[in-house]
Amino acid sequence: MTPLEQIIHRQIERFGLMPVSEYMTLCLLHPEHGYYITRDALGAQGDFTTAPEISQMFGELLGLSLAQAWLDQGQPPEFTLAEIGPGNGTLMVDILRATKGIPNFHQSMQLILVEASSAMQARQKSALSDYDVCWIDNLSHIPPKPLFLIANEFFDCMPIKQFRRTNEGWQEQMIGAKDGSLHFALGKAVDPDAFPQAKDMEIGQMFETSSASAAHAEAIARHIGAFGGAAIIIDYGDWICNGDSLQAIKDHKKIDVLTDCGLADLTAHISFRDLSTSAESFAHVSAMTTQGVLLERLGITQRAQSLAVTMTGDVLENHITAHNRLTHPSQMGDLFKAIAIVPHGKPLPAGFTA
Repeated sequence: MTPLEQIIHRQIERFGLMPVSEYMTLCLLHPEHGYYITRDALGAQGDFTTAPEISQMFGELLGLSLAQAWLDQGQPPEFTLAEIGPGNGTLMVDILRATKGIPNFHQSMQLILVEASSAMQARQKSALSDYDVCWIDNLSHIPPKPLFLIANEFFDCMPIKQFRRTNEGWQEQMIGAKDGSLHFALGKAVDPDAFPQAKDMEIGQMFETSSASAAHAEAIARHIGAFGGAAIIIDYGDWICNGDSLQAIKDHKKIDVLTDCGLADLTAHISFRDLSTSAESFAHVSAMTTQGVLLERLGITQRAQSLAVTMTGDVLENHITAHNRLTHPSQMGDLFKAIAIVPHGKPLPAGFTA
């Protein structure tokens, strides 16, 4: 039993069944034993690999899309370039390299990374040592000026609540402890009409919500609606995500979500409908597109061919594999989706449609 699992057992013994959202928060962000506090999660030596770690092309193309949005909005002389959930800083490094030749873009930006973990901040500081970076721990500290923001695989780690439809109505899935092990259990029933968006779901089916994701999407849209800018959000999920999508990843493999507490990454699929609904009262939200289609629209194949000219052997093979992994429908191309947020009446970033 991990130290964090012992803490979770004690909390359940004291307070009763624990919501899935609280369990996720403890496993990922406990100040001493949380996964993101103690682990180097990214890359081949970690537990998972994100798109920026696969190829520089991902960040380059998204950076140019954001820069084009800045140009389309009149090149505001002071703006924030931000990433939320910046990992090792690889994505922002690629964005900055791709945009350095755009006149006045770097000179006009204030570079901000939204990161609560001091350990992750240290890694980002090393990667971005050539730049003047400001770190903040939440979106409320974003300065009041145009915001051009990227969020890649950020929302999937937001805490979720799970509800199962039963003959009693909707019952929240909770976590209990017995005989030294954690297990799932159903809590008290809530109003059968509590989730009108899931009214057609049958007995036994599960519905997930994330108030944290909704709050972040709303905060981003409120800011962009008020001050200008653009946001690109990329994550795995779909327009509507029904069913149990909670998963734990350790050493690049799925494991039981109720084991190795604090030693595995916990994620859930994103409902882009819910994100869009939270944002659309304050700004314009694009149609959802797949990552593969978005990258092709932005010219990834042409960029891949250009880079390949000087490559041979294993380097070339790895490059071809990376392109395929990012774009092919059977890999990340269809699993990952994207939306963009801009002020009402402003052009969408390149690659997105209304």
